[in-house]
Amino acid sequence: MNVLTWPVVGAFLRWRHARPALQIVLLIAAIAIVLHGLLGPQLAPRNLATVVTSIHWRGFLILAIVAVGNLFCTACPMVLARDMSRRIVHPALRWPRWLRGKWLGLALLVLVLFSYELFDLWSQPRATAWLVIGYFGLAIVIDSVFKGASFCKHLCPIGQFNFAASTMAPTELRIVERETCRTCRTSDCIKGRYRPAEAGHYVLEQRGCELGLFLPMKVGNLDCTMCLDCVHACPHDNIALAIRTPGAELLERGRRSGIGRLSQRADLAALAVVFTFAALVSAFAMTSPSYLVEQRLATLIGTDREWPVLAIVFLGGLLIAPALLLWVAGTITRLLAENPGTLRATVLAYAYALIPVGLGIWAAHYGFHLLTGALTIVPVAQSATVDAFGHALLGGPFWGWVGLQPGAVFPIQLGCVVLGASGSMAMVQAISQRDQPTRPMLASVPWLVVVLLLTTTALWILSQPMEMRAVRFLG
Repeated sequence: MNVLTWPVVGAFLRWRHARPALQIVLLIAAIAIVLHGLLGPQLAPRNLATVVTSIHWRGFLILAIVAVGNLFCTACPMVLARDMSRRIVHPALRWPRWLRGKWLGLALLVLVLFSYELFDLWSQPRATAWLVIGYFGLAIVIDSVFKGASFCKHLCPIGQFNFAASTMAPTELRIVERETCRTCRTSDCIKGRYRPAEAGHYVLEQRGCELGLFLPMKVGNLDCTMCLDCVHACPHDNIALAIRTPGAELLERGRRSGIGRLSQRADLAALAVVFTFAALVSAFAMTSPSYLVEQRLATLIGTDREWPVLAIVFLGGLLIAPALLLWVAGTITRLLAENPGTLRATVLAYAYALIPVGLGIWAAHYGFHLLTGALTIVPVAQSATVDAFGHALLGGPFWGWVGLQPGAVFPIQLGCVVLGASGSMAMVQAISQRDQPTRPMLASVPWLVVVLLLTTTALWILSQPMEMRAVRFLG
């Protein structure tokens, strides 16, 4: 099924200005967030900067990926801002080869998650506004110096998060007829389409894929921002936004455009692992038991500062615990398998199976904030118009608008985690049948245990009382 052939949605997506229209909407929202964060009340529940980013944006980001695909990269306002800057400054350099891959983006993702917890960004409107400004500034600077979408592909922490999550999306951009691509002589989908100008010069009319994904060799959503540039550039109308089985791309062993083979990409496997374990660490950091752990760690190392304690929590949760679990599971699989590969190859193969349960935990966490605070945007927006214009243009704010009760949300959280765990178990079985066809069940056992450990840990965390970090663990 091709979404681009649907009457209304398909017609909109085929419209050349569909992406700029979506980007303008989010750019206006970003401007409002920055202005209210800098100039509005510094009380978090009454400021757009904290309410929109911490409650609505995170929740809708996950919801969009699960329901549609990488929609927030499609509508990313930072790309619109950098496109405007490129009218003045034309990038001349290519991203350095030795910096390519996901390691820098992965490090920035961990840094953002760590800073979010350390500086209580959900309770700091002005700091949140400056973070948004810094994000825009970094994107503009990087893409004003380097060609293509270097920031999106190699640096953007939100983008790396979206790439991992979108492997579970129900759609992907793919070619319709392979023969059409085989006989194509222009490759506009990746090179872009040019039109003749004066004196033998050519002008770019429609750019191709800036992330270097050649559609005939593209597999899945990794590194795809769903920008639809390839759709608009293809002269043969041979690209579909197709409905597909979520996660199937992670089982493909062949070489894919822009990425190579997943079995050779330690950085992408690390992204999958950090994506999953960061869901647990992020959720745990918001609960009461985390404060007991942090206080005991503070006493143990003899400090009254929070950052070293939180650093230990992140180090243990994102490095030590996953490394130990994956090493044990990989070693046992090699002992049980009839034709074992190296430990590295085994871990790289099964690491991607953790993404579904990781997405389930993120959905349960961010879904909790979204569902319990969905209506808060109404009085906050009403209050913001009063702050900006001095008149209640949207009516007087009624602060009683909140959302569902936490107890009503827990069954939904339970469903998200269990569904994600089921997906991971299915992927473990599929990987075992692919790599160890003679003993698939034995090879699966240690990884099924890992998934069960992650699931039970997530359910325990989500059942704990939440405590906002604004109340300092040492204060």
